[in-house]
Amino acid sequence: MKVSNLSFGASSLGSVFHSIKEEEGIKAVHTAVENGINFIDVSPYYGHLKAETVLGKALKDIERNKYYLSTKVGRYGKNGVNHWDYSAQKTIESVDESMERLNVDYIDLINVHDIEFADLEQICNETLPALVELRNRGIVKHVGITNLTLRHFRYVIDHVPSGTVESVLSFCHYCLNDDALTDYLDYFEEKGIGVINASPFSMGLLTKRGAPDWHPAPKPLQDLCRKAVNHCESKGIAIEQLAVKYSVSNPRIATTLFSTSRPEAVLQNIKWAKEALNEELLDEVHTILKPRFRDTWLNS
Repeated sequence: MKVSNLSFGASSLGSVFHSIKEEEGIKAVHTAVENGINFIDVSPYYGHLKAETVLGKALKDIERNKYYLSTKVGRYGKNGVNHWDYSAQKTIESVDESMERLNVDYIDLINVHDIEFADLEQICNETLPALVELRNRGIVKHVGITNLTLRHFRYVIDHVPSGTVESVLSFCHYCLNDDALTDYLDYFEEKGIGVINASPFSMGLLTKRGAPDWHPAPKPLQDLCRKAVNHCESKGIAIEQLAVKYSVSNPRIATTLFSTSRPEAVLQNIKWAKEALNEELLDEVHTILKPRFRDTWLNS
């Protein structure tokens, strides 16, 4: 897959960060594809099926060769309650159900979602073999894994046959406050694995709006990020602009996912990604964030 360096994350379509207007969300997808974004990522977990459902409505009006579509298996939810199921049977059922919601007859990339919640042996011995079977049948084109805890990527990749895992999706580890993903790039390149970076805004930490109430980051990090936001604002620059440009500037990372349900925000992110990186402001922000740099958290 030859993907655009900036990609559309459809989690916002599930009202993950705040409530949305469905028509606006559909237009945001159309705006992204019309303006050169060719990779779209979603999951049945986002909004507990809502994101896939809304995205499916949007994709009805887009030619299938205009985009690569990524969705996930393993993490789900119903009636506000999260649950996980990495079994082979559920994995295969989930792919079929996702394709129905998304109005497609194949998936370009299928990911095992948030493997830190799983028994990694089950991922290696059951979930991934089920997805490889679907890949062999042409139902999915490529297989990947997603995770917050970086070391788990290496464990899984080292314990499955070569070529099983074709991509990784890491979030919140290549952004202004955390670049830990770079420690693993040599390894991924040696294995021929593509790298997807998600959440240049660190799930809202690096935004004027601020992190949502559920954000798991420790308070000292949230406080420093707020300080960095205010510093950028004092310079007349939105921290979101710096965050997007920084995240897309590493040529060893194939693409960076951002999420929004607003068409104007899609256009704004595309514009920011094309502008020059403000190296001076980047240094100042990194100085502010240095005391808590690479300070991470457990997923939830």
